[in-house]
Amino acid sequence: MRPETAEWLKQSEYDLDTAESMFIAGRYLYTIFMCHLAVEKALKSLIIEQTGKLPPKIHNLVRLMKQGNIRLTYDQVKFVTRLSLAGVVTRYPEDLSRAIDEYPLPVTRNYLNKCKGCG
Repeated sequence: MRPETAEWLKQSEYDLDTAESMFIAGRYLYTIFMCHLAVEKALKSLIIEQTGKLPPKIHNLVRLMKQGNIRLTYDQVKFVTRLSLAGVVTRYPEDLSRAIDEYPLPVTRNYLNKCKGCG
């Protein structure tokens, strides 16, 4: 494993731990955001490992999957696509109250559990 790959994976794990902490604290919007960040960094680690090049500085998980020619199961692709869209809402909410309402505890728990299953 390349040293850069290991670093991105370490950061991904740190972000996933942070997502768990945000979930415990009841900060569900940030749980989703940190899940997005964890998956983003995991995908970027795969890009480095497969191409030997630094990944692009983008947040679109679907584009990262395509760039790295990353093969995932149908369910993983479906989840990553949904998480990519959620990442925009949680990063740049137009209406904070509405965004918070879209991610109640059960929905957020589902995202967190699926995020942990991607790793």
